[in-house]
Order: sequence, then C-alpha cells, then structure tokens
Amino acid sequence: MRYLKFFVSALLTTGLVWLLNTSNPLGLASLPPLGKLLSPFTGFWQNAEEAGVYPAEQIRLPGLSEPVKVVYDTRMVPHIFAQNTLDALRTQGYLTAKLRLWQMDMAARSGAGRLSEIIGERTVKQDRFQRRRGLARGAGATLKAWENTPDTMAMLMAYTEGINAYIQELKPKDYPIEFKLLDYAPELWNPFKTALVLKLNTALLCFKEEDVESSNTLTWLGSEVFDLLFPERPPHESVIVPDSLRIPDSLFNNPTPQVPSESLGYWHVPLMPKPPLDVGSNNWAVSGSKTSSGYPILCNDPHLPLSLPSLWMEIQIHTPEMNVYGVSLPGLPGVVLGFNDHIAWGWTNASHDVLDWYEVQWTGPDKSQYVFDGVERPVTHEVETIYVKGHKPVLDTITYTHWGPIVYEDQENPKRNLAMRWPAIEAPNASELGFLLGINAAHNYDDFQRASKGFHFPGQNMVFASREGDIAMTVTGRYPQKRAEQGRFIQPGNTSANFWEEYIPFDDLPRMKNPARGFVGSANQLSAGPAYPYYYNGNFNHYRGRYIDRKLAEQDKFSLYSMMDLQTSNYSIMAEEALPAMLNYLDKEQLSAIELGMVQLLSDWEYYFNPDEIAPILFDEWWTALDSVLWDEFYHARDTLAVLQPEKWETVHILQSDPRNTFWDIETTPERESAAQTVTVAFQKAIKKLRPILNEVHYDWGTHHAVHINHMALIPAFSSPPLRAGGYPEALNATRTSNGPSWRMVVEMGPEIRAYGVYPGGQSGNPGSFYYDNFLETWTQGLYYPLFFMESPEDRKQEVLFEGVFSEE
Repeated sequence: MRYLKFFVSALLTTGLVWLLNTSNPLGLASLPPLGKLLSPFTGFWQNAEEAGVYPAEQIRLPGLSEPVKVVYDTRMVPHIFAQNTLDALRTQGYLTAKLRLWQMDMAARSGAGRLSEIIGERTVKQDRFQRRRGLARGAGATLKAWENTPDTMAMLMAYTEGINAYIQELKPKDYPIEFKLLDYAPELWNPFKTALVLKLNTALLCFKEEDVESSNTLTWLGSEVFDLLFPERPPHESVIVPDSLRIPDSLFNNPTPQVPSESLGYWHVPLMPKPPLDVGSNNWAVSGSKTSSGYPILCNDPHLPLSLPSLWMEIQIHTPEMNVYGVSLPGLPGVVLGFNDHIAWGWTNASHDVLDWYEVQWTGPDKSQYVFDGVERPVTHEVETIYVKGHKPVLDTITYTHWGPIVYEDQENPKRNLAMRWPAIEAPNASELGFLLGINAAHNYDDFQRASKGFHFPGQNMVFASREGDIAMTVTGRYPQKRAEQGRFIQPGNTSANFWEEYIPFDDLPRMKNPARGFVGSANQLSAGPAYPYYYNGNFNHYRGRYIDRKLAEQDKFSLYSMMDLQTSNYSIMAEEALPAMLNYLDKEQLSAIELGMVQLLSDWEYYFNPDEIAPILFDEWWTALDSVLWDEFYHARDTLAVLQPEKWETVHILQSDPRNTFWDIETTPERESAAQTVTVAFQKAIKKLRPILNEVHYDWGTHHAVHINHMALIPAFSSPPLRAGGYPEALNATRTSNGPSWRMVVEMGPEIRAYGVYPGGQSGNPGSFYYDNFLETWTQGLYYPLFFMESPEDRKQEVLFEGVFSEE
C-alpha cells in the first residue's frame, strides 16, 4: 500500500511539473517554484518520516580524534559517548543540525536582522528593529571576547565544524521542508551565528523596561498619585533570598544621579516591541530532610514563548570529563538546563531592568553633536543595508552616541531624542560559553559558583542541588550599581552623574546555601528584601513565588511525584485573594437569576484553573472587565500616550483595602460610582460577553484558554491544534495562549539519579516526522517521561531505537 500511494502521488505530481517548475502561475511572490516543491524526487515528499526501528548508522565526521558512539532512545534523544569534549561537541553540532537545521538558520537570521532576504518586504520592520537594538553588534563583541579564550574557541569551532559537516552532506532533496517552501539553501554555520543565537535569547529575557511609560505616567499623575499606585515593593512579598548582606563602602563613592521629576514632560514615541509579559519561570530545590527518599530534589520549568520546532532539544553528552543530560538550545554547544553525575541546576529569569534611556542634549538642529559634562561630542553614523527578497535593498542609518544608539524621536517635538544603553550588547569580560560548559562538568557547589562568575546576561536565579546533599540559590549575572530609582525613568544624558560603570560584585549578589528551612525557590519575584543595599528595579512576579514558598514550607517528605504535581499545579493565589473581595462588593440585588447562578459557581470554586471547569472562565473575564473599568483612565490615556498599567497586585490591594479610591469612578459616566457599583458593572459586562459561548456544549476553561503552539513561520499545517492544558499566568502551570512551561524537569540527586522531564513538541524539526510533536499530549496532560541517563552505550535499562558510530574515516 505504501508503494501504491507513492506511485499515485508521483504520477499526479509529474503531470504538474512542466507547468509549475519554471514559475509560479498563481503569481504569489512568497511561494517557491511549485514544481520544485511538488517534485517526488526533490520536493516535500522527501521530508516524510515514519516512526519505527532504524538501522545502525556508520557516519564519517571529519575532525574526530576517536570514534564516537551515539545511541538514540525511543523518544529520539541522542546519547553521545565520546573520548573527549571536542569530539563530543563536534558530534553534537552534527546531530543538532540534522534535527534542527532550519530552526538554527532562522534564529541566526532573526538575530542579525536578515529575515527579509528570504521572506521579503513583510519582515523589513522586524529586521530594522533587530539592527537598531544592536543584536549583531553585541554578537560581534561577544565573539571577540570568546576569541580571547582559546579553550572556548576550540570547543566552539568543533561544534561549528560538526554543523557544517552535516550541511555539506545535503543535497536539495534533503533540505528541511521550510528551505523548500521559502526557496533558499542553507548557509554554512560560523561562530558569529552562535553568538547571534545567544543574543537573540538574551534579548527575550532582559529587554524589558518601562522608562518611557514611567516618565509619562509620572508627568501625568504627579509624584503623590504615582507613588501611591506604583510602589516598587508589593505587600506580602516573598523574596528569593532574605536580607543578609553588609553595606559595601563602594555604594557611597558614586555621584548622585539626576532622577527626573514630573516636569520632564511627555514623550510621544512609538515603543519598540518588548518581550511577552509572561516570560518567566519556576525553580526550587528541597533538601533531603524534606524528601521521602532522603535525597535532594530539584525542579525547573522555564516559561517562554512556545513554538514548533520546539525551543529546546534533549541530549546526553558523556565524556571522561563530564556526563551531562538535559536540554540544549539549537545553535549553542553543551547543555543549558539539566544535571550531571554530581549536580543538577535550573534557571529562572531574574527580571531586572538593565536597559536605560537618556535624553540627548543636542548642540544644534543638525544633531551632529551633543553635550556631555559640558563638552561637545560628535555622533557617529552606520548605514545598515537590509536585503529584501524580490525588492531593492533598504538602507537604514543608525546614529550612535557614547550611551548607545539613538532609537526614539519625539513625534511631537523632533528635536528631542532618546539614546539607549543596554549592557547586554556590550563586550563581556568573560566567556559565557565557558560558563555553560563549566557548569556541565561541575562536581560540587564550589565548581558551580566558579563557573557562574562567567555568566553575564540575561540575569538568572540559578537553583542548585548535588548528590553531596547541598541545595542553593544564586542570583547570577551582571547588574549595574544604581542609586534609588536610577534607570526607572528617562534620565538626562548630559551628565556623567547618570552614567553607571560599575556592576554589583559577584560576591555581593543575593545567594543562599542549605537554609535551615530546607528549601530554596524562585519564580521571577524580587531578588532580595528591602534591606539589600543595592538598588534594583524590574518586572517582577508577585504570586507564583509565594505559592512555592507556601507549599514547600507546609509539607515534608516530598517525592518526585508530589513535585510533579506541584510543578503542574493550576492553583492561583491571585484568584484566592481577589475573588472573595470581588464577591463581597457585588450588588446581588442587581443581578438576574442566570447571573446569580454564575455567582454560585464562583463561590464554590477552589481557585484551580483546571481545564474541565467553568468558574475559571467567569473569574478571568470578570477580572479583565474589572481592570478595564477600574483603570479606564489608563486605557483612555494609552490611546495617545505610552503609560504604565497598575499591577495586578495593586488592583487586589485596592479591592481588599481601599473602597474609597477615586479610581473606582468610571470616567465615561456622569455619576460617581462606588466600588460596589463598579465591581457589579464589570461582572454584568463579563456575563454579557460570555452568554453566547457558555451555551456551547463542552465549553470550559480548557477550550476558553487553549494553548496554541505555532510553527516558527506561522504555517498553520505545521502548528499544533488547540491544547487543553489548563493553567493560568499566575499559577505555577503558567500558561497563556502561546506561552507556557517550555521544559519541565524534576531530578532526585541520590546514588542513582532519577529524573523526569517533558517539553511541548518533539526532538525533530521536520513537520513530516513522527518525532516533530509526539510530546505534545504528554505535556498537555501534565505528565512526564523518565529521562534515560545512560551509563554506557550498552545500557539497556530502557529501550533504544538505534545506534550510530561516528568516525574520521
């Protein structure tokens, strides 16, 4: 039957080749010549793969010093067994390209601002944005730093040469299908592209700031109301590391910055795209005193934009120097999140604001010079050429100051400009790749800390557990030494008083090891308490960290399975605190019988955002409606001006304790509403919106809040169907439409390491492969796979698919 299907398909396709091969008769510029695409010999038919048993492979890989064995388990996870690190990384490069070549190519192109070369005009704006924020410049600076570290470059070159060995084997029929659809060929890899992949992911995690919005909101509201609505620390805070640090003398040696007041004026600028609101993560570790086995358990689940092919790729690398398992980032050597024979580690985003904006004081209308500390300085210009498929190149001139590039021009006063300083694109003083590979080979806490010193951006909360019994949490990265509120608002760019040069010393970063309470944890909340001597600001989560601390404190004798239950929990403290106050204000006499039925559903709800429930829909829509009528002044202001939005925890605070706040009044009505009236209006607004859909059969939270995982090129046929994953942004299972846990991992560090994990996708980047999305259902149901941490190529504690041998000849 298989051959019959192929014969019929080939016969039909051949009849179209003459008509379609030389042009696209439909006139669609985005399509390749359709004959190429449909050809049974070189087209998409060649990309079909089936699941099953594969024959053993013998692969020639130039540059290897010893043969390398690779065992694929039943989930297509490669386990590399090499005699040295360079051979292992060379093989990793080859295997990563084999499974994820198009994904790697797109990541490097996106970071460089080169998508328009293959896609056309519709990505010119995106390419201009990437170039203006300087990812390619930052990648170049990073590569120069790596070049100063011979060991790092040797490992990077081995990885690069492995990738290129695979690319050079390819014929057009072997290209991943996306190359065929977009009608271009893969380029050879180089270390600069690895740096681009690193910077692209750095930008995802540390490009978030609100300087323009904060400055505009301060000008609009005045300092008294601004301070009331936008305090920097929430009530009931649960910080990552308690206060435990002396005040360094160095804090008092810097000039006082000029923190702007509301007199700075409004800025009318079109804001650059910013990372999604729900980019975050959870991690924690408990000591053996709190586990049923007596061994430490570590958990991590980074919450990131979800896509197909998946962000991560599972891999094991076994050499005499290290035996490490986890997920890699295609384009980077080594394992990013995982465990080895001795330690386990995981990350959450620290969420600090490390990007600042400075108003430039020009000397004249031509904007060729600006004033800094009373001295005139010239700007420099760089012309970026963006090549566009099917069109003439686009030229974009970028102006640079010593702060960084000029990015914003005030649309109402073109004489005003803002320059960007973002240290994530400045030259690092250490090898970030060396840090990663150092952690892969770490044996204990001291090794882990030494390696962590080499990490700069994006700042991370790094959780640690070891077979020696230690657990720890370190806020790792480079954080500017700033005075109070420095970098929270736009700053005058004419004085060195606002120019920070020093970073918080590594030894002064918040950390704790083996606390008496028996656990450490983080979920993107504040790094340290108010007594921490260094100022920092950012975009912090208030609820998930509190729930982690609550659950870890109230229970002992955790198992791997109870940790999985906690990691996939759909419970929300935000709903627990907000809903009773909302119900308390609700004027039930104004409600219909149907609406009172909805109130009863909410009253009986236990704050779990489970996929088969109705109450989460009612709460979420009611909350959204309440936010829009309570803060209607902010929504109206945002029509013409970039302003802040009060935090969720501030809304909950007002619900619980401030019924006379002036913002309860609805701006568009003549009367002055009370808190009860506004809450009731919001409820009725939500129910009116929901009535048509709640009548549908089987409509529940899983349908309403379905997760959609799109293909990177937004090709519907290569994207996932709607996934009924449950969860909520303020629950540990922090899902949103296209964001969520990108990798769930639970590891017990006993004499025999036991680990479980899952991510939403599959190992292969080929949409025609069984292994492209075969993990989706397991991830959606909150289940896990046992991770096969092989001891040797002959280990058969779990089944394997096939083996391969890589050699020089």
